[in-house]
Amino acid sequence: MEIREYTDYNESEIIRLYDSAGWTAYTADPEKLRKGFENSLTVLAAYDGDELAGIIRAVGDGSTIVYIQDILVFPGYRRKGVGRALTDALLERYRGVRQILLMTDDTPETKAFYRALGFREISEAGCCAFMKV
Repeated sequence: MEIREYTDYNESEIIRLYDSAGWTAYTADPEKLRKGFENSLTVLAAYDGDELAGIIRAVGDGSTIVYIQDILVFPGYRRKGVGRALTDALLERYRGVRQILLMTDDTPETKAFYRALGFREISEAGCCAFMKV
């Protein structure tokens, strides 16, 4: 498995990846998804040879805050360390940044995954979060 910058946006593989996770709100508007990638701070990809296994996408300023927007891994590569490798590579890149945040589904599986990576719920830091819906 090799982690490297995702620089050549391939719409069909990204749509397949997001669809494989059930993230149809993203795939319903491919142009917005492409612009999201273009405007990202960083997109890293995990490759098995030439095959895309997963991506991690971050937004922010890269100095004081990084927000992990997306972590997606194709089903055949899940539970094989791909998500961890992508997250570790991103965290290493931004190790001096004070705030690294993400928002995820409130399920035991996702909470366990992020806790295993060293993340804590925002309430544990004496903070709360708000979202405009």
